[in-house]
Amino acid sequence: MDRQLDKLDNIAELLAELRPSYGKYAVTGNHEFYAGIKHSLSFIEKSGFMLLQNNGKYLEDINISIVGVDDPEAKRFGYIFNTSEFELLNKFRNKGFIVLLKHRPIIDNNSIGLFNLQLSGHTHKGQFFPFSIITEFYYPKQAGCYINDENCYLYISRGTGTWGPPIRILSPPEITVIELVKD
Repeated sequence: MDRQLDKLDNIAELLAELRPSYGKYAVTGNHEFYAGIKHSLSFIEKSGFMLLQNNGKYLEDINISIVGVDDPEAKRFGYIFNTSEFELLNKFRNKGFIVLLKHRPIIDNNSIGLFNLQLSGHTHKGQFFPFSIITEFYYPKQAGCYINDENCYLYISRGTGTWGPPIRILSPPEITVIELVKD
């Protein structure tokens, strides 16, 4: 979420109509806090998403765990969680394929080997020049799929929106579809 959150009820209603078999999950990013966390949480709820704020859910039928962590910006707004990412992921050890939802595309070294796939965003793949140079400095991995030596995958989405000026140059928006297929 970014900017004004009023007049988004029709979008929330459209999103609420999406009813995947195993649910819809969300985590907060930095802009949910900037735009007003109470409004953002209300929109997420009206849209029918399960918000994973430093918690997770094991989907026994398909042997997949979905784990989500709040953006670090949460701390600035008074949200303090007593469980670290490592401790949270450890609770889901041996509970199937583990998907970690984390807004910023940073892999915590303590968490390597505790998840199979991390889904992130935040970078907008730079969105436009010269901002792309700055984001690449902080986030060398800008968009796409990466794998490390521990067979942990990181997928970074360019996202669909913008921040600041409503433009994108050499960073087209995307809606990503990832299909998990049993071996």
